[in-house]
This record gives sequence, C-alpha cells and structure tokens, in this order.
Amino acid sequence: MAGAIASRMSFSSLKRKQPKTFTVRIATMDAEMEFSCEVKKQILDEKIFCPPEASVLLASYAVQAKYGDYDPNVHKRGFLAQEELLPKRVINLYQMTPEMWEERITAWYAEHRGRARDEAEMEYLKIAQDLEMYGVNYFAIRNKKGTELLLGVDALGLHIYDPDNRLTPKISFPWNEIRNISYSDKEFTIKPLDKKIDVFKFNSSKLRVNKLILQLCIGNHDLFMRRRKADSLEVQQMKAQAREEKARKQMERQCLAREKQMREEAERTRDELERRLMQLKEEATMANEALMRSEETADLLAEKAQITEEEAKLLAQKAAEAEQEMQRIKATAIRTEEEKRLMEQKVLEAEMLALKMAEESERRAKEADQLKQDLQEARESERRAKQKLLEITSKSSYTSMNSSTTALSTDLPSFNLISESLSFDFKDTDMKRLSMEIEKEKVEYMEKSKHLQEQLNELKTEIEALKLKERETALDILHNENSSRGNSKHNTIKKPQAQGRRPICI
Repeated sequence: MAGAIASRMSFSSLKRKQPKTFTVRIATMDAEMEFSCEVKKQILDEKIFCPPEASVLLASYAVQAKYGDYDPNVHKRGFLAQEELLPKRVINLYQMTPEMWEERITAWYAEHRGRARDEAEMEYLKIAQDLEMYGVNYFAIRNKKGTELLLGVDALGLHIYDPDNRLTPKISFPWNEIRNISYSDKEFTIKPLDKKIDVFKFNSSKLRVNKLILQLCIGNHDLFMRRRKADSLEVQQMKAQAREEKARKQMERQCLAREKQMREEAERTRDELERRLMQLKEEATMANEALMRSEETADLLAEKAQITEEEAKLLAQKAAEAEQEMQRIKATAIRTEEEKRLMEQKVLEAEMLALKMAEESERRAKEADQLKQDLQEARESERRAKQKLLEITSKSSYTSMNSSTTALSTDLPSFNLISESLSFDFKDTDMKRLSMEIEKEKVEYMEKSKHLQEQLNELKTEIEALKLKERETALDILHNENSSRGNSKHNTIKKPQAQGRRPICI
C-alpha cells in the first residue's frame, strides 16, 4: 500500500503462526518477589486504585510476607511505624492516627498465622488482581467523531473508558467475542464475532502506539485461549511436580509445627518441674522450721516439768516438817486449860495447814505427771517431724532425678518422611474432566471471595464514621457508586450479553 503502513492480523492466523509446543518457565522466588513488589509499588503510588478496606487487607499480607507469623512478644506496638503500607490517599481520607491503622492491620496480620512467605505473596496478588485497574494498560484514542477516549487492554478483553473514569468502562469486548483486530496507519479496527454488531474504529496519536496495542492484544488473547485449553502433557507433569512440591512443603511445615509444639510442651514441663521443686524446697524449709520450734517447745516443757517436780518435793518436805511440828506440839501440850485450848487451836490450825499443804502437794504431783506426759508427746511430735523431713528430703531428690530424666526424654524425635512415588495417567485429558476441575476451582474461589468480602465490608463499616467526605477523590466516588450498584471488573463485561447487543455509538 503506497504512502501508508497497513497491518492486519486475525486471531485465527495468529494461532497458525504459533508453534505447537511451547516451554512453560517456572518463575523463581526472586522473580515472584520482584513482580509482587512492583504491584505493591503501583498500589502505593496510586497507579492502581485500591479501596481503603482492601488496602488494609493487602498491608496485612505484606507484613506476613516480611515478618512471618505474628508474635505479640516480638511484634509490639509501633513495630510498623517505619513501614509504608497504605496509599497516602487512604491515610488522608480518614481521621485516624498511625496507631489506629497499625491496630487494624495487626488484627488481620494475626489471622494469617501459618502462611509461608510465598503463600502470603500469592494471597496478596490474588486480592490485587480483583482491583478494577489491575493489569489494565490504558491508551489515549479518538473515535470517528473525534471524541477523546481511553482504550484499556487486559486479560479479560478490550474496554473503552471516559478519560475521567478509569474504573467503569463504557463498553467492553471480551476476547471470546472478538473476531478480528487490525490497524491501518493510525486507524484501529475491532470486528466483533457477531456480524450484526457494527465494527468499532478509533484512531491513536502515533503508529508506534498501534503496534504496541496490537502486540498486547495478541499476547492477552493467546493467554486467554491457552487457559481454556486442556493442558499439554508437559504442563500436566509440571503441575503434578508443583503439587508434590507443595505437599512436601506442607509436610515440612507440619513437622516444624509439631516440633515447635513438642519443644514448647517440654519447656512447659521443665518449668512445671522447676516450680514443683521450688515448692518442695519451701515445704522442706517450713518443716525444718516447725521441727526447730518443736524442739524448743520440748525443751521448755522439760524445764518446766523439772521445776514443777522440785516444787512438789519441796512442798512434800514442808508437809512432813509440819507433821513433825504437830507431834511435838502435842507432846509438849500445856497442862492448863487455856494453854490446852490454845494448843488445841494451834493443833487445829496446824492440821488445816498440813491438809492444805498435802492437797497442794498432791496437785503439784499431778501437774508434774501431766508435764511429763506433755514432754513425752512433744518428743513424739519431734520424732514425727524428723521423719517427715526425711521423707520430704528423699522425695525432693527423687523429683530432681525425675526432672533430669524427663528433660532427657523430651529430646525431639526424628521424623522419617516417606515420599511415595506418584504416577499420573495423562492420556485422559478430555474436556469434560477439565471443565469439572475448572468449575470446582471456581466454586472454591467464589466461597473464599465471599468470606473475604464479608471481612472487607466489616472493616469498611467500622471506619466509615471516621471518613472525611471532603477529601474523597473522583476515583473514590466512582468506586463507591460501582459498589452500591454491584459493579465489578468481572461482571461489567457480562452486562452487554444480558442486555442484548446494540450498535456501538461512542
């Protein structure tokens, strides 16, 4: 074609030019990390619009990937103060301090316990891929009327946007509904599969942009078709190897978790034995003190019994002397009546005194006997206390030996992992089985997405009262409108099918 550069390529011709076999390269950890970091950077730089509640959830997975499992003894308040985890737009939109944001991020971070670093990175990307602007490449175009528009190219298809609204496309062309894409000079043409629908044409500013658009369309459509085909034998083998590797890593994590649990139980047992040993030592100390008090009490009782016995002997001696005095008085009684009467009175008094002294002597003797009995009981108590102290001492030594034996026996056992060889029959690759697998994965993903959406709605409701309405950006307003209508990047392209196709006039 003279004076113009023309290039046309249909997807059917593209398939013929592709080789029948291709090599699938498994990305290394560094490449995955680099890709994840690039997505995080685009979200933080606000090149990809992210709702506030989703940004908090993404931040929690980013923290899990960097710090590992949450430990309240290590990850104390303020440990995220120097981290850049949320877009500035989100921080400025709410009357919340950094401590309040950290509290909400940490609450979700604590729920991710047990996830490895690569799993956390993958969860981050799974959530990010549902953002409206994720994976979309925008190009400035003009339609036949000269109206400025944006063309978006992503894994789902082609989308036409208003320049002021990059979230909600005016119209979408899914890859499975496009028959042909071509460009001539600066004019680009999209031919729908349904021939009743008008062809959509637009112009770009430069020829180089058209080439880039066509290359992106070819690559995205090729990947779109590959995902809907049965996997080749090589890919199935690589997926089987990936499943084996995932199972092996899961087994290793379980073993590490069991070893960690056993180590913690051993430490708890050791602490309990040490506590019990300290308790036994305290009981032995108390028993020893009680024994010393018993010995002191026994000594005091023995001394008191000895004093009482001496007093009883002294009283008995005085009683004998009084009896002798009475006999002497009787022998030397005065003859006269008066003297006799006085002597009789004295004799009577002496008898009374002798009787009292005899009673007192008897009482003192009984008291001495009682003290002897108390002394005997005290010595018996002292003997029992010595025996108890001996039992506690022998028990403490046995407990210490048992603690040592237990500590030795809590050595972690070794685990022998037996990897069974897996054989796969890759001959039966019919579409029915593939469809069932895809449908199963889709149901599991929808259930997980439903739970995730409930969490996001809960956080959104919680922080809604702190929002500053005057600081909302145009994208925030558009996102809220789409959420209220139930629009998303996945169901937007399905609406034209439900409403019926009409001629395209943009």
